[in-house]
Amino acid sequence: MPKVESFEKNVDKYEAWFDRNRAAYASELEALRALLPKSGKGLEVGVGTGRFAAPLGIRVGVDPAKAMGKLAMERGIEVRFGVGENLPCKDSSFDFVLLVTTICFLDDVPAAFGEAYRVLKSGGSILVGFIDRESSLGKVYEQRKQDSEFYRDAAFLSVSEVMRHLKQAGFRGFVFRQTIFQNPTEMKEADPVRSGYGEGSFVVVRAEKPHKP
Repeated sequence: MPKVESFEKNVDKYEAWFDRNRAAYASELEALRALLPKSGKGLEVGVGTGRFAAPLGIRVGVDPAKAMGKLAMERGIEVRFGVGENLPCKDSSFDFVLLVTTICFLDDVPAAFGEAYRVLKSGGSILVGFIDRESSLGKVYEQRKQDSEFYRDAAFLSVSEVMRHLKQAGFRGFVFRQTIFQNPTEMKEADPVRSGYGEGSFVVVRAEKPHKP
């Protein structure tokens, strides 16, 4: 079952996090922009309120939470209500698919990556932004998740686990960016975006659906 109850009931709290932690939010956006294709039709899976899709120019999103989807629509997003494991989208219909802090809430990560692969065109890209479970922030979130309305049911993943699931789905050609090198609540300005992973708590990986021979 999709983990939507806390998101349906706490839209205001969700939105307030971005307003309260503007530097962290800006850091995450820049890390995503560093790997986002410059053109093409994109889809965000787990679009939420459109906090990432809207500034990144993505006009189509999928989410099971109707209260959040309503706000995303107000931000100009075409929202299709559904789950990542069964996308309401045609085969080979997008140039890239984005998931941001979504994988920890999925019931079946391999199935969702398989669906992303299905809806991508040949040569298309998947971008996954997530809190690395093995990072300092990931460990804090893991330890305190019972105290959070949002992360109580989350299952955080490590970089190696995300890579393994992507490879199993058929994706190749991994590229990484990382950011958030301190506690988000203490950030006064955006952190830098660096290549690789292992230092920053927020990691973005881009991988490709191979071109058909």
